[in-house]
Amino acid sequence: MIVRPVAITDLPALLDLARCAGPGFTSLPANEERLAHRVRWAQRTFAGQVERADADYLFVLEDDDRQVVGISALTGAVGLREPWYNYRVGVTVSSAPELGIQRQIPTLFLNNEMTGQSEICSLFLHPEQRRGHNGRLLSLARLLFVAEFSELFGEKMIAELRGHADEQGCSPFWDSLGRHFFKKDFSYADQLSGMGNKSFIAELMPRQPLYTCLLTEQAQAVIGKAHPNTEPAMKILGAEGFSHKGYIDIFDAGPVIEAPVSKIRTVRDSQSLTLAIGTPDEQAPVWLIHNRRLANCRVTSARARQHGQSLLVDRLTAKRLQVQPGDMVRAVALLKQGRQAVAA
Repeated sequence: MIVRPVAITDLPALLDLARCAGPGFTSLPANEERLAHRVRWAQRTFAGQVERADADYLFVLEDDDRQVVGISALTGAVGLREPWYNYRVGVTVSSAPELGIQRQIPTLFLNNEMTGQSEICSLFLHPEQRRGHNGRLLSLARLLFVAEFSELFGEKMIAELRGHADEQGCSPFWDSLGRHFFKKDFSYADQLSGMGNKSFIAELMPRQPLYTCLLTEQAQAVIGKAHPNTEPAMKILGAEGFSHKGYIDIFDAGPVIEAPVSKIRTVRDSQSLTLAIGTPDEQAPVWLIHNRRLANCRVTSARARQHGQSLLVDRLTAKRLQVQPGDMVRAVALLKQGRQAVAA
């Protein structure tokens, strides 16, 4: 498996992935025209032809038969072209000492505090490929790319995780809050958001702080909770240093997790090493390896051995990366060392 920049020839495979993902995955619409536009824009991004505010790095996961089985992305910066909204969960304290009453009420504050930060997004892996290290490779390859080209991104990386919605696409948070102001169901609002109309919808939301006690119990229960299908991705990012600090999505209340780029494990621990070809033993740890190129970026995971400033890999790994002995690569252990031992 390798992760590489998307190509226009990937469009049929992306459409198949979009149909597999279903309507809730708004950043991967089953619409050929919109997908083609995003692919072309991603190609301009990798070519260095767009500003950071417009950058959309779209990656695909490809197997050895050159079949595209997954997708993931990075956004250069959010909120620099139009407002980027989240709710921040805070507390309002009310007190009436003469009555012996004091209340601490969770409160939602509409804000633009993530403006200018970079975002990881659009992660989807075909269900048949959700095994081994495939999901981790697809997710973390983006972060190794950031480690190599940190000047293209903000100081903080964020991820808006999908919140709770039922099988019919109904969100208890949206039904208790947003629907009153937008007069549309969640799936329609979510679709508009995926098309870039998030700020327009947010302009209809109340600007004043909102007391969560006025929402339904079902809505209160899902605030800051990730959808069960998103929990594996949340665990991977949690191990990388991402955490939830009280920000949530304005539509489904899913958690917005964040981490300073310099403290993300994959970024912090990655090294620039000289590639060597040989035969790593079966007990060698699994590494995440990047060929250090931008437009022709390729990332894979493979067993490898570090010897000083060299990284020993087999010929197939070098072929996947399109590198030769003596070339420089950026690499990091795919798992933390303790977890590598368990996995091995």
